[in-house]
Amino acid sequence: MNHAILGVGGVGGLMAASLARIGENVVLVLRHESLAEYPEQLRLESPFGNFVAHFATAEKVPAVDVLWLAVKAPQLDASLAAIDDLSLPRAIVPLLNGVDHVALLRSRYGAECVIPATIAVESERVAPGHIVHRSPFANLNIAPGGRDLLQDIVNRLQQLGFKCRFQDDEATLLWSKLVFLAPIALTTTASGKNTSEVASDPQWSKHLQASVRETASVGLAEGAKLDAEKVIAMISAMPSGLRSSMQKDVEQGKAPELDAIAGPILRGGARHNIAVPASKELVAAVEKRTGRPNLISGI
Repeated sequence: MNHAILGVGGVGGLMAASLARIGENVVLVLRHESLAEYPEQLRLESPFGNFVAHFATAEKVPAVDVLWLAVKAPQLDASLAAIDDLSLPRAIVPLLNGVDHVALLRSRYGAECVIPATIAVESERVAPGHIVHRSPFANLNIAPGGRDLLQDIVNRLQQLGFKCRFQDDEATLLWSKLVFLAPIALTTTASGKNTSEVASDPQWSKHLQASVRETASVGLAEGAKLDAEKVIAMISAMPSGLRSSMQKDVEQGKAPELDAIAGPILRGGARHNIAVPASKELVAAVEKRTGRPNLISGI
């Protein structure tokens, strides 16, 4: 099949390289100012293997079967200018953090076109055209509407090393990642510590566990099926020394995805009258660390 990648950062670069490695046709969609200087090849370093692949590039999304949307949430609105509404892909598969982007995309492109998905991985673009996949895992979960189109892709990605599955319930799909991601992103960014250091610090570990439970409570109220204690156990079993993408963004002076990652917890807590004090405290600490107040909208 023909694929386009919009957002060639850590996640988008990993998906581009992995799809190319399993024999798919892939086009990288880049900003106008990046086209001329972007390397002709993309290099991936991964526990699944290191290799180099050559890619076609474009400024607009061409006619493809699947568009993998892997931009950061703050860049979503601007990036959509690259999609031609008159020649939409058969499927748009967003891999963004958070939950709110799904309704936005469906309002613009239609419910049937947008297939929500999540990916759990630590992957980083260290330079244009150079992707380093650091975690020993890459877990890709896709909504059931993508089964007919993507089943063969999923099978071959699993042979490469991905762990993939189709999640029957969309609320559970999206909140299952958020209940795992948000507490890690918030505590690592607020503290400046990696996951191992957070786990070994009693105070930060307490904040993390409280945030997991708060996020799960909001997710349950939103219709997801979640088990906070199971998530806490999974976080405890994670490989040591991982750092969140939010933490890296803040360290590099970039705008963090705070509204996308923490916003659904705070807004959902207010909507369902669920107290989320630990999450609010962590958000305030992240905002203080960035020097950017009021990053959460609608609160």
